[in-house]
Amino acid sequence: MRESEVSAESECPVSSYNEWDPLEEVIVGIVDGAHFPPWHVSVGAPLSPEQRAVFRDSAGKPFPADAIAAARDELDELVDILEGEGVKVRRPEPRDHSRSYGAPGWSSTGLYDAMPRDLLLIVGTDMIEAPMAWRSRSYSASAYRPLLKEYFRQGARWSSPPKPELPDELYVADWTDQPDGEPFRSVITEFEPTFDAADFIRCGRDIFAQRSHVTNAMGIEWVRRHLGEEYRIHELRLADDHPMHIDASLMPLAPGKLLIHPDRVPDVPEIFKDWEVRTAPKPVIPDGHPLYMTSKWINMNVLMIDEERMVVEAQDVPMRRLAESWGMTAIPCPFRNFNSFGGSFHCATTDIRRRGSLRSYF
Repeated sequence: MRESEVSAESECPVSSYNEWDPLEEVIVGIVDGAHFPPWHVSVGAPLSPEQRAVFRDSAGKPFPADAIAAARDELDELVDILEGEGVKVRRPEPRDHSRSYGAPGWSSTGLYDAMPRDLLLIVGTDMIEAPMAWRSRSYSASAYRPLLKEYFRQGARWSSPPKPELPDELYVADWTDQPDGEPFRSVITEFEPTFDAADFIRCGRDIFAQRSHVTNAMGIEWVRRHLGEEYRIHELRLADDHPMHIDASLMPLAPGKLLIHPDRVPDVPEIFKDWEVRTAPKPVIPDGHPLYMTSKWINMNVLMIDEERMVVEAQDVPMRRLAESWGMTAIPCPFRNFNSFGGSFHCATTDIRRRGSLRSYF
């Protein structure tokens, strides 16, 4: 890296290369106004049969007001914790997700602004807007645009792939779950590049990605070409029948420390052969707790403030013990009500600045 590039990086408010360098500034999402999206085959593909039934019955309706209020309180507590740990926190602007919008051939209403990790991929000083495959998330970056403009004016790069048209040709209209033992079949085609930022996980010069029900091969290839030879993009094939976002299957916590899902990562990728790999503890979320969009394994979707501080769900004692056994300080935060909306601490945040530089960990 040239001296001029190092200087620009130090002055830019946006700079983050991995999941563990000391966190200095972060965006935390909001759950206000959350709505179930209109029903579409792409919405149902990552969900369980029970979740699909809820989404069909509730299509276009707001999420329960009491659930939104409880999740909002937990987000506010997360903000207090992060600020207490010395992290600067930014929030998006609320939007009306009941409003209809569209493009030739389709219309939709929105979802929420709760998961900035889904739609913003920060690589160094580059803020990359994800070209999301769900029509209900076509304008998800809008709530974050004031912040993106501010960071851009202060020196950050601001990148976006071609805006997806999201026509019927992008989707497999007659998609159904593949029988057990058959290879994964995505609900999206290769009509145009699409990806969610949460299908990428950063380890310095090495970035790991998965194809899923929202991320196609063209999307991964766009990221590869955009970032260039300075980065290595590794596409992983995980044993997940309903993949959507890699950070509930494989989470690097610090150099040499990798947390994995016990079933979705049956064979640890060779590149991690020198790392200590541990299996995430069994989730403790009770059976009766509503999870509209995720499995209980959202428990491994933790946030590292640095290599030694991990934010974990307050009731998840096994995860706290795992952190402590790895020499980390577990910082508990109630988040079970937010979990209902399809994410946890990693999903609900996106790093803007972590104190560190680009390097290789392999």
